[in-house]
Amino acid sequence: MDVLAAGMEIAAQLREGLASPHAGAAARRLRRLLDADAIGLVDLHGTAVWSGDRDARAPGLVDEALGGDHRARRPGLLALPLRARDELAGALVVAGPVRVNAARQAAAWVGEALERGRLEASAGTAEQAELRALRAEISPHFVYNTLTTIASFVGSDPERARDLLLDFAEYIRHNLARHGDYTTLAGEFRAIEAYLTLARAVLGERLRVQVRIAPEVLPVAVPFLALQPLVENAVQHGVERSESGGSVQVSGEAQGSECVISVEDDGPGMDPAHARAILAGQAAGSSLGLVNVDRRLRTVFGAGYGLVIETAEGAGTRVVMRVPRFHPGVVAS
Repeated sequence: MDVLAAGMEIAAQLREGLASPHAGAAARRLRRLLDADAIGLVDLHGTAVWSGDRDARAPGLVDEALGGDHRARRPGLLALPLRARDELAGALVVAGPVRVNAARQAAAWVGEALERGRLEASAGTAEQAELRALRAEISPHFVYNTLTTIASFVGSDPERARDLLLDFAEYIRHNLARHGDYTTLAGEFRAIEAYLTLARAVLGERLRVQVRIAPEVLPVAVPFLALQPLVENAVQHGVERSESGGSVQVSGEAQGSECVISVEDDGPGMDPAHARAILAGQAAGSSLGLVNVDRRLRTVFGAGYGLVIETAEGAGTRVVMRVPRFHPGVVAS
């Protein structure tokens, strides 16, 4: 038997915890690996999963192992504490003539699997919290100006008022949608088009927009609200702060196995050190959207992806988002 492959399989089966539906399969694999008469996996609540006949002495032995944080033995029975993130997580019980060193290695595998599972759960919780923060970041100022603008067209141009109201509904629907963790770039761009239509209605000729997206990147799956905050940031910080307005350019293209999206404005720009502080989460002010997008991209795709800010004072700002065109487990709903 390939011991390394067995260890990896056990780790995968136990990522959801000792009480997961796959814990029984892990216990069976451990039993075969150690050539034991029986294997028990016991969590801190006393819930046990067994492969083989349960030994009546096991509960007392588990209490002893957990209480003293060391192995506990009886003739033909061994209990070892399981640790995840240096915290007690349960116990491994081994029945039969098993070597202590082999049992310790098995306990280490189980502990590492539990720790990995906790880290993945924490990352998922953080990602959902950041997404909720983005949804809550809809600007009241933008909403008020948009509705005021729509109201101004009700009497003079009711058809335009109707169209803008539909765009507003699409924008709100996309921001508040509850289903799925991922969407396509096509879905993001539909919401962006609605936002830019509303922004042009509010800002008039002060806002100039150019969007160029290669069709082959539209099906690419990305985390929900990965692109829209970049466009909103360009309008709010690159155009609205200038009396004469400005332009926003959005482009997207495939570069080999990757997709590169850039959002550029010709606004006031910023000190590059401040841009680095923004992505590091160390800048005060309304930079929450960029920070959240960057962190979620890196969590999903890895440290080699995320956002890059190219800027200088008086030279505008360009935010580049790089993601893989295909990534295991990332599928738009």
